[in-house]
Amino acid sequence: MKPENSNTHFKSIGIIGFGAFGRLIAAHIAPHFQVLAYDPRQDLEADASRLGVMLTSLSKAAGCDVVVVSTPVTTCQAVFADIARHCRPGALIIDVGSVKVKPAEIMERLLPVHVDIVATHPLFGPQSAQNGIKGLKIAICPLRGRAHWRLAAFLRQQLGLKVILTTPHDHDREVATVQGLTHLIAKVLLEMGPLPTRMTTLSFDLLVQAVSMVQHDAPEVFDAIENLNPYAVDVRKRFFELAHELDQELRSEAP
Repeated sequence: MKPENSNTHFKSIGIIGFGAFGRLIAAHIAPHFQVLAYDPRQDLEADASRLGVMLTSLSKAAGCDVVVVSTPVTTCQAVFADIARHCRPGALIIDVGSVKVKPAEIMERLLPVHVDIVATHPLFGPQSAQNGIKGLKIAICPLRGRAHWRLAAFLRQQLGLKVILTTPHDHDREVATVQGLTHLIAKVLLEMGPLPTRMTTLSFDLLVQAVSMVQHDAPEVFDAIENLNPYAVDVRKRFFELAHELDQELRSEAP
């Protein structure tokens, strides 16, 4: 399979999990593919119709040419176990979770050998993608097969994303700081609210803007970033140690 701009090999995409991020995915890929979606919720017909998506059973969504699992990382073992028997030979299976080491291990262990597997992490969400996704970043971790070349070409050329090829461990190592600290600081600042809105500086406004991009994320996202990333605990520990040292320094210098 060569790295060319072609999606002729893949005709249908099944999205498992039609929450906020599943709907964001559908909005951008529906013009290019037939999109089926499965979600156990019963109130999604209007959103599916608006996006041109067909709600269907788990087995039919999991039997598409490409299957995108957009469920909380905490559910991924059960989800991949459920879809494994429905995956067609030659299909591409993708996850979009915030951490990669654990989902990658589960996918390689549970999914049949006749499918290609790519672990991905779109480095954006519904809030940060409000004005479109062109120019935003996505991490891709090839796990099995060569379909990642076709996927990367589509993401770059059709959706305008910046593709970063990496490994699950390298991804989690970097994201432990990038997302781990962002969500940690955001959670603390929200607890300190309401935050000032009148006499603010540009730097404070940017900080508040960063908080607003993650404050509506589902609790499962924060849990995955902080507790399921194997590198997050060391980053968090170092951050609090330095904060404590700074606090002690300021106390010692206070009049």
